[in-house]
Amino acid sequence: MFLRLFNALAGAALSLMFALPVMAGQVTIFAAASLKTALEDMVPQISQATGHEVTLSFAGSSALARQIEYGAPADLYISANPGWMDHLSSKGLIQADTRVDLVANRLALVGREGEVDPVNSLTSDFDIKTRLGEGRLSMALVEAVPAGIYGKAALQSFGWWDDLFPMVAQADNVRAALALVAQGAAPLGIVYESDAMADPRVSVIGVFPPDSHPPIRYPAALTHRAAEGSEDVLDWLRSSEAQALFVAHGFRGVDP
Repeated sequence: MFLRLFNALAGAALSLMFALPVMAGQVTIFAAASLKTALEDMVPQISQATGHEVTLSFAGSSALARQIEYGAPADLYISANPGWMDHLSSKGLIQADTRVDLVANRLALVGREGEVDPVNSLTSDFDIKTRLGEGRLSMALVEAVPAGIYGKAALQSFGWWDDLFPMVAQADNVRAALALVAQGAAPLGIVYESDAMADPRVSVIGVFPPDSHPPIRYPAALTHRAAEGSEDVLDWLRSSEAQALFVAHGFRGVDP
């Protein structure tokens, strides 16, 4: 009698174990701030598809790269430009054979919702100084954070940089730059197109042409200390399901 009961309970336990996803471990993703809304929304799908718990840490790509360099426990790094990924690669801190361009983006000039007059496309004829008035132009750090680097390049391409630099308010990352516009502290800002979609208080005035700045790509790679299961998460982020979710959040696919 006891043996039959034991076998029945053991069988039920095994059935339950195989019916539920096995949480094989925790994977920590260090990701550019512009990915925050998209990745946070994807956490349930990542866990369901891979069986791994995911922890997310967001900041400017430069700050995250420095943290990894100083030993922070990241398993997967997603940068908003290749430069900081190259930096970690040169120090042997990523697994180079796992590196892939995950998504792309566009650079946008934004203002407060209801206070903007959109244009079909931005050109050097756009009167940005009149739009700014006495206000500041919100940007991420122009010498370190990818969004700021791209933004500076675009302004230089239009011949605006020297005149506008004294009017630039620099923020630690692109989401902080977005927040200055959303809160009304700055009338205009330069952020990614996906960021504008993440905050209903902000609208796009116009998108900078792609030839005004380097291509915006988000390289992803496993770090040298990546935990088991990290590759499963990266593989899922490259899947058609994940890519469709990125696009829904305003990102773009990467041209082959």
